Amino acid sequence: MDKTVICPRFESAIAILSQRWTGLIIYQLLTGPQRFSNLTEVIGISGRLLSERLKNLETQGLVKRTVYPETPVRIEYELTEKGRSLKPVMDEIQSWSQEWIEAPIETE
Repeated sequence: MDKTVICPRFESAIAILSQRWTGLIIYQLLTGPQRFSNLTEVIGISGRLLSERLKNLETQGLVKRTVYPETPVRIEYELTEKGRSLKPVMDEIQSWSQEWIEAPIETE
């Protein structure tokens, strides 16, 4: 039986994108720079977990953190060029999900 070898770069890319919440963070940041509080509200993620994911995305070179010296201090997160290059991938996932994934049943 042939053993298929997975490209290490592909495996690394999937490892980054498959971390819980990471895809949603990237998808939200595709709309432009966002403040931390806006990301927690829109995505519905805890502050601790969002902070952890954003730090990881910064380390990977996908997200840039900008601190504005105002009172109070304003911090915004935005995608780097590397992060924005994921737009076609995210658009394809969005398109695929519209065709193949059933909408969740809303409960009140």
